[in-house]
Amino acid sequence: MTRGLTALFVLGTGLFAQPAPPGGAQPTTAILANDKLELTIGLTGARFLRLLLRDGEPLSPLATMGHFLALDGFGAPSSEERAAGMPMHGEANRIAAQVIATRESGPVRSVILQMSLPLAQETLTRTVELADGENIVYVTSELESALAVDRPVSWAEHATLGPPYLEPGKITIDMPATRCRVRAEKAGSTGRLAYLQDFDWPMAPLAKGGTVSLLTVPVGETSLDLASCLMNPSRTYEYVTALRPDKQLLFGYVFRREDYPWLMSWMNYSGDARAARGIEFSTQPFDVSHRETVDAHEMFGAPTYKWLPAKSKIRTRFLFFYTKTPADFTGVADVVLEDGQVKIKDNSGKTVALNARLGL
Repeated sequence: MTRGLTALFVLGTGLFAQPAPPGGAQPTTAILANDKLELTIGLTGARFLRLLLRDGEPLSPLATMGHFLALDGFGAPSSEERAAGMPMHGEANRIAAQVIATRESGPVRSVILQMSLPLAQETLTRTVELADGENIVYVTSELESALAVDRPVSWAEHATLGPPYLEPGKITIDMPATRCRVRAEKAGSTGRLAYLQDFDWPMAPLAKGGTVSLLTVPVGETSLDLASCLMNPSRTYEYVTALRPDKQLLFGYVFRREDYPWLMSWMNYSGDARAARGIEFSTQPFDVSHRETVDAHEMFGAPTYKWLPAKSKIRTRFLFFYTKTPADFTGVADVVLEDGQVKIKDNSGKTVALNARLGL
């Protein structure tokens, strides 16, 4: 275990220390790797920037903005919060994380990152782990409140797919969602979906009439829509996947429903390198202020906010995976976590099993 690192770099597998860059410059990234995966972490916001298969083409499923943490805030703050300095999506994605510990050898490699959120008066500690021989990244987060009062917390794992992995007509996004709602119109919306309309995943209502499947990304169309779905209440573990059958590649997340009961799809189809598909699993359905989540109270019978108790910690844990698939793997029917494995079931009944011995 190494503490107080000034920089990190990858050498073969694992995480290694190196002196700080000349001139007093601070490192901006860390790389965590095993024999299967290489993950680049941006130290500002502890953001997951790039994920690669070590034995495949250099194709990362993550967008340029990567997977960032929207905390403590998801979406625009209230006018009073904004006046107090609270930015869009909260402080966490803008603050430099400190590397407080690493594990550089043994069957599990890890890095522990920590950041203080002065406006929200919270401390976030984030542990990222990779186990040898696995195509899985494990993420454990602890959020501690310094306040002596209970408060509603806004927390979204803002995972975002981008080109070239996100290619119209060639990617399928799926999840075990149930009831969904199209978000109200917001600045910049050029929606093809009917605002504030409810639907059952994945068939969403079009503004022009009819429905469209949200499993795919349309070819030759520009639009900006947001829709949020309640994840299946009967499940302990939820998932969201992004399949590229032409590349025989599959990327996805598994998370506990009690931590993240909602997933918002941000569908920014710009027809260029800015195109993105957010798969944002969260404590609330939409990217709105704390006040709005509490005022809504519930949607589809499920709470729209979560409490962070006074002077206490809450803990979350999720994993994400990136793997090759068989040539005849056509679509994801289910993803289950059991017996130390993530089991991904194809529409045909076949299963891709990934070792996941650290579990959730």
